[in-house]
Amino acid sequence: VQLVESGGGLVQPGGSLRLSCAASGFTVSSYAMSWYRQAPGKERELVATIRSAGGTSNYADSVKGRFTISRDNAKNAVYLQMNDLKPDDTAVYLCNRNIYRITWGQGTQVTVSS
Repeated sequence: VQLVESGGGLVQPGGSLRLSCAASGFTVSSYAMSWYRQAPGKERELVATIRSAGGTSNYADSVKGRFTISRDNAKNAVYLQMNDLKPDDTAVYLCNRNIYRITWGQGTQVTVSS
């Protein structure tokens, strides 16, 4: 089982990025999947979750209205569309099962700076 995140980069405030999380060894639609982030010197923060049944989602207050989590069952992948990015969004972004977590991937760095 493995998770590989991609899509990060350097973006100016107000910009957008779309992160991808490719899963192997298990089926993402069978689990609630989440995006997390960890900034230097801070604890890991839960950003967004998409449930297995129905595909409903919820978000941290800090990203609500700006970020959207989605899932592509055919590609066995989870995505995070991030709009109106702010400097406080700078972090390494990682995905994992919301429960029954597996080994963390490397994550993808998102840097929001002018």
